[in-house]
Amino acid sequence: MTDIVKKLLNKMTVEEKIGQLIQVTGDFFKGSESTITGPLSENGRLKDEVKYMIGSVLGTSGSSEVKKIQQDYLAHSSLKIPLLFMADVIHGYKTIFPIPLGIAATFNPKMMKIASQVAASESAAAGLHVTFAPMVDLVRDPRWGRVMESTGEDPYLNEVMAREAVKGFQGNLPIDDSHIAATVKHFAGYGAAEAGREYNTVDMSEWQFRENYLGAYQSAIEAQAKLVMTSFNTMFGVPATGNKYLMKDILRQELEFNGVLISDWDAINELINHGTATDLQAATNLALNAGVDIDMMSFAYITLLEHVDELSKNVLKLIDESASRVLQLKKELGLFQNPYKGLNPEKENDKDIKLAHEKNALEVAEESIVMVKNNSSILPLSFDQRVFLTGPVADTGDLLGSWSWKGDVLQTKSLLFKMKKSFKNISFSEGINYHDRHIKDWDKISQQVSDADVIIVALGQPSSESGEATSMMEPTLPIGQIEYLKKLRQFNKPIVAIVVTGRPLILTQVNELVDAMLISFFPGTKGATALTNILTGKSEPTGRLPMTFPRNNGQIPIYYNSYTTGRPIEFGLQNNETKYVTKYIDGSNDPLYNFGDGLGYADISISESVIQENVLSMSEQIKVSVILQNKSNRSGQTVLQGYIHQKIGETVHPTKALKWFKKIEVPAKNSRKIMMSIPVNELASVHQDLSTSIDLGEYEIMVGLNSTDLVSHNLTIE
Repeated sequence: MTDIVKKLLNKMTVEEKIGQLIQVTGDFFKGSESTITGPLSENGRLKDEVKYMIGSVLGTSGSSEVKKIQQDYLAHSSLKIPLLFMADVIHGYKTIFPIPLGIAATFNPKMMKIASQVAASESAAAGLHVTFAPMVDLVRDPRWGRVMESTGEDPYLNEVMAREAVKGFQGNLPIDDSHIAATVKHFAGYGAAEAGREYNTVDMSEWQFRENYLGAYQSAIEAQAKLVMTSFNTMFGVPATGNKYLMKDILRQELEFNGVLISDWDAINELINHGTATDLQAATNLALNAGVDIDMMSFAYITLLEHVDELSKNVLKLIDESASRVLQLKKELGLFQNPYKGLNPEKENDKDIKLAHEKNALEVAEESIVMVKNNSSILPLSFDQRVFLTGPVADTGDLLGSWSWKGDVLQTKSLLFKMKKSFKNISFSEGINYHDRHIKDWDKISQQVSDADVIIVALGQPSSESGEATSMMEPTLPIGQIEYLKKLRQFNKPIVAIVVTGRPLILTQVNELVDAMLISFFPGTKGATALTNILTGKSEPTGRLPMTFPRNNGQIPIYYNSYTTGRPIEFGLQNNETKYVTKYIDGSNDPLYNFGDGLGYADISISESVIQENVLSMSEQIKVSVILQNKSNRSGQTVLQGYIHQKIGETVHPTKALKWFKKIEVPAKNSRKIMMSIPVNELASVHQDLSTSIDLGEYEIMVGLNSTDLVSHNLTIE
């Protein structure tokens, strides 16, 4: 605790300290508007004497709006402690980048850092101090709508992207005027909600939690994220927001997090619904004892004001601890020196800055697009080809995705708009909208198709069908879109599908009906330009899938890094056993597309893979020399991926686990030699006693351009 914080605490009344722990939306201030991102409680009524003691505001931004609220607040505040302004800036403020799942698909940590830097710069100019990002929850179930906000199913990819997001948002410490504080969420395990249903229970062993889920939170905290947000779900049988073991023993002590812990929207009040608190006062006690510093919109901590004289010494101590952490954050952000820090109306509306940010957004969007099929090298298309463009996503600006706070769909250019400038002869009919089963203008479409060389069908979901509170029982395209695709297939013309989505979808039928397919996780402000550049070959498709795409709904959850069983199907087939093995009787175990899948236009392959040493000690590096060869006439990029499998251990281990990746450019008709290096300490795993250590013994290191076609080397750690 710094001197300025100590002095302030000594001056503050108990009521003023409690006020610092309360967060409300900006609409509690006269004439202000705020984005509402959760249910509103009837408890939400503030008297002026409380309003001018609160510590932070969420959901409000814009230089004039923030300045007005801050000025009004300071004019009424006895100690002149400035407000913190926070918001959900997830993948862009005004300039919208691909959704985080799309940024993960770049397999390029630099892209995550760039996206976060731009979001921070625009947000800071608009008066924000804190973003509720990154979301680092590991997700294996595409039914959960917030999968779009994650970076996928792999622990290592999550850890790398979490670290870069924090660095991008916060910059070099102390945080300057062009950056904002990051909030790691949701602690913990929120991505494992049962049945993929929003706000549902999470039930997993602590071993599973530590082995696969904890690492990304730890990575973000080690990157010095200033805040952590509690999750809505239970963990180890106790709701996270009131879970003292989770928040104090694991987060505070084990991970050594000493920043601000904030609840999610109304989460303290929801302890009553969970059945662990009888009323709001009891919920308040649970949250305080768990170390929750800021109460977001449940008005639980306001109940402390009703009986200040009766508060115990322990509660007063907890209030002091939380208030000091909030004040310390304000001090670190420089708000005591300048309550209007970062706020810059000129920068907020600078056209040159806007253009530079859009250039960044285009770069990230291009790298996020994944080509999963390209029969007969239909793509890229040439300028002279006659193109028929159709589908519900062809002529819409709805490319931004959920949590695109200040992004403007009406100002976002459509795929049709951009493609008209890239093809000499292009015709268009929407054909069908997102959910209608009736095809419009079929006679016209038939004529357009007959005159075309290739059909491009832009399919997908509206942005409203992914994000918070959008769980789906069956993550598929609407049946009308599939039926329309079937009718187009009857013309026997080459079909290219573009699928714009916020989650992995079951695309089995689509895959069968098309010749080429691009998957775009809501690509953002420059999404249409990025897709057009990929279609025309101006840019190379270099994205890779950060999540497995199921073949069938019954496979969910399905993920690449699963554990083997006592009766693996591979072992059964080797021994002519096809019944008593782990399999379905009505379909394949295999997904439609695997984690790490993705194609490019250049013909790049691994021509040689050599492990440097097969026997290593714990202090050494695993080194594999890989030669990538490009046999084609165009330069291209690929993602080299390194996986580890531990053959024998005290606990079970995944069949493969990503431990290294790098995006690499290989010139046309040329080759490149890459040295992949993995520290042996990356092989550490969680044991039965929940300790983490490296087992001696035999391992496999596998190298490939996806997670299935791998070159394997044996390795011994001794």
